[in-house]
Amino acid sequence: MTRRQQLKNTFYERRVYRYRVTISILILMTMTMIVIGRYSQLQISDYEIYKTQSDRNRIQLLPIAPKRGLIFDRNGLLLAENIPSYTLTVVKERLKSLDDTLAIINEIIPLSDDDIEQFRKRLSRRRPYEAVPLKFRVSEEDIGKLAVNRHRVPGVEIDAQLVRHYPQGELFAHMLGYVGRINERELDVIDPVNYSGTHHIGKIGLEKYYEELLHGTVGYQNVESNAHGRILRVLERHDPLPGGDITLNVDAYVQRVAYEALQGQRGAIVAMEPHTGAIIAMVSAPSYDTNLFVNGISSLDYKGLQNDPNLPLFNRALQGQYPPASTIKPMWGLAGLHYGVIKPTTRIPDPGWFSLPDDSRRYRDWKRTGHGATVDLEQAVVESCDVYFYELAYKLGIDRLHSFGTRFGLGDATGIDNTNERSGLMPSRAWKEKSRGSHWYPGETINVGIGQGFMLTTPLQLAVATSVIASRGDLYAPRLLSSVGDEPVVAPLMGQMEDVSDAHWDSITRSMEQVIYGDRGTGRSLQAGLAYRLAGKSGTAQVVGIAAGEEYDSSTLRERNRDHALFIAFAPARDPKIAVAVVFENGEHGGSVAGPAARKVIDAYLLGDPSLGTAHDSKGQLLDAVAGVDASE
Repeated sequence: MTRRQQLKNTFYERRVYRYRVTISILILMTMTMIVIGRYSQLQISDYEIYKTQSDRNRIQLLPIAPKRGLIFDRNGLLLAENIPSYTLTVVKERLKSLDDTLAIINEIIPLSDDDIEQFRKRLSRRRPYEAVPLKFRVSEEDIGKLAVNRHRVPGVEIDAQLVRHYPQGELFAHMLGYVGRINERELDVIDPVNYSGTHHIGKIGLEKYYEELLHGTVGYQNVESNAHGRILRVLERHDPLPGGDITLNVDAYVQRVAYEALQGQRGAIVAMEPHTGAIIAMVSAPSYDTNLFVNGISSLDYKGLQNDPNLPLFNRALQGQYPPASTIKPMWGLAGLHYGVIKPTTRIPDPGWFSLPDDSRRYRDWKRTGHGATVDLEQAVVESCDVYFYELAYKLGIDRLHSFGTRFGLGDATGIDNTNERSGLMPSRAWKEKSRGSHWYPGETINVGIGQGFMLTTPLQLAVATSVIASRGDLYAPRLLSSVGDEPVVAPLMGQMEDVSDAHWDSITRSMEQVIYGDRGTGRSLQAGLAYRLAGKSGTAQVVGIAAGEEYDSSTLRERNRDHALFIAFAPARDPKIAVAVVFENGEHGGSVAGPAARKVIDAYLLGDPSLGTAHDSKGQLLDAVAGVDASE
């Protein structure tokens, strides 16, 4: 027997064993209590907290963008619609690495530097768990490639949306404007809730002016998603309210005729109804394709438009400011009659020049030899005699010219339902004192008398002023919008010239008719084949000054320094349905260049589309009403 066996103490070993068992049981019980306590905390005390967090991960509240309202012309032709488009979106919180994900996506679907730059900008202003667009207009082929590689890019989805499309392209560009992606400046002013599902907003034109009406009200849905953020089912849905559909007063056929009448040159044409203020057509040329801007125009395309010397982005109809030139003469003739300065029979000597009392400077007529020994009002309007209106303006004075001109809407914005309209300029003593710090001089009144000098008008203002003549004094704020749904929209009447006598209106209307039908009328080339009675007035606006003693010779001038060609007209002359203003930049000849364009537009409106075989019913009835009366005179 060994020494160790001899010393074995059974009692001691049993104590050690019991001690160890007891300690183990205590540890086990303690651990069990901890587990039970934690379980109770999770399942009972903190149940609501963790349930909420779980639902937050599982259930998402997603906004639903409203369908943007459609835009139609007066005949129901669609001018702005919504078409399906696919967008690649990314939820950053579901990515392991943003840069790695972008690299993988770029392998599958090529991304441009602009795509990534714009994406990072949008990413910086997003809300948590918000899907941020990375690439717009994704093709079905790219969608297929992404589906095959979906396991490599969790958090990346394809979002189907309706985006704006303009089927008429450049024809309505300046009128409709366009929508574009919402920028940071716009984010500061829009309702963040109502635009939570919207990536686009009206930028200019009608799209911006009627943004609130066209946008609609956002909807939302509660959806259940898996750990990868993929939607499993819709738990609750509140549909958005679509934006309102709107119908314009514009006739797309007349609009196209007007645009083609400009023959690709720089200019603008505006046509409106004198008795309602409804805009029939409003074009500015050259134009551009607004569809380029909807999902972000490329830098190359934008630079091309910006650097184009013909300025296709410039809306000449609303923003172009031109001297009205001789188109202003019927209005000053009416002012002379109204203030009793002249009578229709008043004759003024015309040696071919005019000079102020005690002033040796001669203000030349466009016709060096003059229009005869003496000239009356009708002859002065028909032949566009400058000397007559030099004398008339001097007698009226700038104060009465300014006051009477504003009654035609000159010198102030017309209030059209569109954006970025400019006001033109109807000069006055107060204006010159404020803007130039100088007194008004009589020679400046002489220039206003022939629509030159400081005086500026937009083509839209000229159309409005022509409508005032045609309607005999009714000044309407021009309206593009005709109705919202079934609710008609009426143009506001801004003023009436009830104090001007019918005899004076008759005199001016008759003189404008003789511009077309008179043997010496500057618009006599337009009378051939007219099916209605036309009244008009031509104008030629100087772009650069010609020194005294020199004659205008276009062959010695750069094309951009040549005169502008203008023409105003309304028809039928005795019961006007349409008034038109035409401006050709550097077109030189109002009667022979701008005049035919005005007639094409009026023909299109009154006679209808020849390709249809017959005029539109309403227009046919219109012609029936005036046939045999006006046309035969």
